[in-house]
Amino acid sequence: MDQGPFSKAAADNALNRLIAIALSDTGQSRRVANFLLAWWNGEDCGHFPIADLFGVDATIATHITTIVGFLGQHEGAIYPDAFGRKAEMIELVGRWRDFGA
Repeated sequence: MDQGPFSKAAADNALNRLIAIALSDTGQSRRVANFLLAWWNGEDCGHFPIADLFGVDATIATHITTIVGFLGQHEGAIYPDAFGRKAEMIELVGRWRDFGA
């Protein structure tokens, strides 16, 4: 699917926006980071409580929904690395997770 609300292009755009928010210092940055890190590696980085969607604005919720819609169209796992975002995900881990060095 090359077009539409759950296309790879739409998911890539949503991911761009979510990463920018997670790397910023807004009131919603932590929730966005929690979503992205749960997607990337929930076992190590923690899971995303679905109720956290109630704590983000509608635009952010739409971006999250776009990614979930994209993922739901595919069998098997697709991670942010498939979008070339490994470096940003590592940066998010450093910013939002303290694994006790």
